[in-house]
Amino acid sequence: MFFPKGWIYGYGQFDFAPPHNEPDPNLCAANSGAFGGKNSQCTAFSRYQLIGHAVFHPFGRTLLRTLKFEWDPNLNFGKNVPQTLYTWSWQWIGMEHSWVVGADLPKGFDFRITQHFLFVQGDASKGPAYLGPNGPWGRYTTIGVRKVFGTYRDFYGAQPFK
Repeated sequence: MFFPKGWIYGYGQFDFAPPHNEPDPNLCAANSGAFGGKNSQCTAFSRYQLIGHAVFHPFGRTLLRTLKFEWDPNLNFGKNVPQTLYTWSWQWIGMEHSWVVGADLPKGFDFRITQHFLFVQGDASKGPAYLGPNGPWGRYTTIGVRKVFGTYRDFYGAQPFK
């Protein structure tokens, strides 16, 4: 009934951005270098990202077996200012994440309620180039339907939840 075989699956990922190619979590103005050059207070441009996706199907029987939960964290690290400062620093920038409560439906569809957050280190001294904690997408909630195609196979070749 609870926590059946294959009840949790997902992935973890590490991304590295070479200089002059940093992901912009949209916390600092693109022209942050104009606010102090190499000494700009707003240096929240990523060099490294740790990304994950986890899906939880905690129930194995009854109609509850279709219920699922998902979590998508994206942790950003770096200390860079475009065209001005490029470092190899692992300074914590913040974590953007979302969660989903959903239910599997027939024919590869699922119903989902998604809430997206952005968590940023609580440092209010980022200077005049700081755009605020809204990030690239800000905070939102959506209700939707997803169509899944293809065949998911875990490491042992099993096809869960068929």
